[in-house]
Amino acid sequence: MDLLHAMEVFVRVVETGSFSAAARDLRMGQPAVSKLVAALENRLQVRLLVRSTRQLHPTEAGQLFYERSHRTLLEADEAESAARGEGVGLQGRLRVGVPVTFARLHVLPRISTFLSTHPGLQLDLVLDDRFVDLLEENMDVALRGGELADSGLTAQKLASCRRHVVASPAYLATQGTPATPQDLLLHMAIVYTQGVVAEEWKFRKGLTDTAVRVSSRLSVSAAEGVREAVIGGCGIAIMPHWLVEPELKNGTLVTVLSEWELPIANLWAIYPSGRLPTAKARAFVKWFVESFPQD
Repeated sequence: MDLLHAMEVFVRVVETGSFSAAARDLRMGQPAVSKLVAALENRLQVRLLVRSTRQLHPTEAGQLFYERSHRTLLEADEAESAARGEGVGLQGRLRVGVPVTFARLHVLPRISTFLSTHPGLQLDLVLDDRFVDLLEENMDVALRGGELADSGLTAQKLASCRRHVVASPAYLATQGTPATPQDLLLHMAIVYTQGVVAEEWKFRKGLTDTAVRVSSRLSVSAAEGVREAVIGGCGIAIMPHWLVEPELKNGTLVTVLSEWELPIANLWAIYPSGRLPTAKARAFVKWFVESFPQD
């Protein structure tokens, strides 16, 4: 038995809670996963897993073996990277979570350079605006924008940009242009519902702070949807500069209330809690920082 491979399989079974989920993540058949875990239990002469109604759970011995196995796999990954040279000759699978629109505008157009630098890597880009559990989804790293609600996350700030209140010229031509934040109460607001108090828009002008709790008939769970709704003339929205830069340049969208400042939008690299970032994850983040325009 390949002990390291068996450890990897067992770790995924514990983290996903089932043989079938681990099999999907590892791209193996479920019978092969079950057989490997059984062989591992036979080798160790101890029961590692117990089955409840819907999920598998580690026994006390299984939890200890999981923790040691996880640490061993990380150290093996680090040892391989050190032998090859940091960032050179990385091998295996790398799962990266990225918000949909940000990936389309800023990651996918540049990703070929990362792939060509690391031909031994299999990159799995998971495009999703949701704040997913990285351990549950088996992510090595994720890029996330906005505020981090979970202070226990292992996070690295990568960049910051301005937010704008934006609308289409056609919408403003028919509904008028707001002159103050309070004027937004007379307009259709499009709110983005991921990870923020979507209806409260905060502004600052000099030493004056104000907040407007807008009401909206349109709430959208993906930034791509907000973007398209604003372009389509459905109303006014707050968007970070890096998601609407092309439309602001070509005039498809315009900013309003430009003299009022909005909270800065931060971009973070998030790593699974309780884990050291893998060499593959560090290489991806390093590439991203070097290739993403900081202005």
